[in-house]
Amino acid sequence: MTRPQPTPVPQSATPQRGGGNAMALLVIASCQLMVVLDITIVNIALPHIQSSLHFSTTNLSWVVNAYTLTFGGLLLLGGRAGDILGRRRVFIFGVLLFVLASLLGGLAQNSGQLLAARALQGVGGAIASPTSLALISTTFKEGPERNRAFGVFAAVSAGGSAIGLLAGGVLVEWLDWRWVLFVNVPIGLLIALATPKWIKESERHPGNFDVTGALTSTLGMVLLVYGFIRAAQDGWSDPLTVASFGVAVVILAVFVFVERRSRQPITPLHMFADRNRAGTYAIMLSLAAAMFGMFFFLTLFVQNVLDFSPLRAGLAFLPVSAIIAVGAGLASQLLPRYGPKPFMVTGGLLAAAGLAWLTLTDVHSTYLGSVLGPMLVFGLGMGMEFVSLTLMALSDVPVQETGAASGLLNATQQVGGSLGLSILVTMFGTASANEAKKQVPAFLSQASPAERLRFQRTGELPPPWADHVLTSGVSAAFVVAAIFTAVAALVALLVIQVRPSDIERLKGGMGPGGA
Repeated sequence: MTRPQPTPVPQSATPQRGGGNAMALLVIASCQLMVVLDITIVNIALPHIQSSLHFSTTNLSWVVNAYTLTFGGLLLLGGRAGDILGRRRVFIFGVLLFVLASLLGGLAQNSGQLLAARALQGVGGAIASPTSLALISTTFKEGPERNRAFGVFAAVSAGGSAIGLLAGGVLVEWLDWRWVLFVNVPIGLLIALATPKWIKESERHPGNFDVTGALTSTLGMVLLVYGFIRAAQDGWSDPLTVASFGVAVVILAVFVFVERRSRQPITPLHMFADRNRAGTYAIMLSLAAAMFGMFFFLTLFVQNVLDFSPLRAGLAFLPVSAIIAVGAGLASQLLPRYGPKPFMVTGGLLAAAGLAWLTLTDVHSTYLGSVLGPMLVFGLGMGMEFVSLTLMALSDVPVQETGAASGLLNATQQVGGSLGLSILVTMFGTASANEAKKQVPAFLSQASPAERLRFQRTGELPPPWADHVLTSGVSAAFVVAAIFTAVAALVALLVIQVRPSDIERLKGGMGPGGA
């Protein structure tokens, strides 16, 4: 199949060079950081949110899911909106919607209000995030300049999760859980005010919104993730679990049918005809599944087993952000010489090695001896991966479809993270339940009458028995996460093919389709 040739970037979409471009990148990266870190900034605050708004343990997980599912499900529509309405205009709207939702969430007085605000935050993020990535494509000249911009963007995207954990720990310990949401308000307003000054509007491309495609894709993914979460709690034979999976498959099949017949689909399926882009999306799906799980389960481990405070737990993840930036910077500098494939393969293998190392974690593990090293290996690999994946996903894409292409890349990251985390939680639940069966007799043989009575009421084991249960489940989850990253490395090795023209574009040359 002959791929469409890229349309030259219009002059109106190219702002002044030098300091103007530096400020434009600062605005774009700040927005991406704000949106991405909100996925994890609430994690450390969850116990405080639960006691304040009286969440049940089961419903508490939706404080995270309400954001990631609307974010991932509507990213494609957000990217398309930027193509049709103008990227700067849509970018500002998304940021302001995110600010409003953050304010409402911080003011929430009950669980329903908070979940609605978190879902609205996801909508704002879905509008702003793909537009910000597309703005890089139309703001920075192809070659070293755009490579550096993508390197910064990729480092922010990959490191935002760790930064969110640190920020959450600081805000919860020094202020209040509501500030994990309030903090977005001044930052978002500054971004919205700075955007018109430093970023020029892109050319608008006439088209229609594929609302049916957006709704079916979002609903299908929500049901699919719900099925995995339900399976972790009630088993695979539970009627609601089975029904959720069945309806999800039907709705996603309808989504594909709608996209194939639509003249202007929200997901241009011809993008998957390019093996490099299809492979890139598959790699991102696998890596995000592992990354979300790594942060989630290590957060549990350092707080529950190592007994870290919220602030100390946040600080524990700070080295990950630094090493991700190192990996992204290294890759962006060497990409013009070697191309993206070596960094995709090496990054996947490093991430798999780090997660395999984490499978050795047990109740006797320490942060310096058993956690920090694996995190650094994992983070270095992820930094290499994200900048390479970002460049490959947008390589040779017509300018009128950069929003859709970037939206699809971001969507695979969020959807992969949600799906992957739900799968890992299922594995965690199975392994920890099996370990609990072994620990209960040992506990009961040594427990006092008061401890036995408390166990009969709550069903919860006290330390150190509970620590054994938790670490067993965490270790099992890391086994699956390591498999995800190994699969990503295998796809990069067997599927990705870098052409000489791709290397020329990375060097700023004029290969086929060059700018």
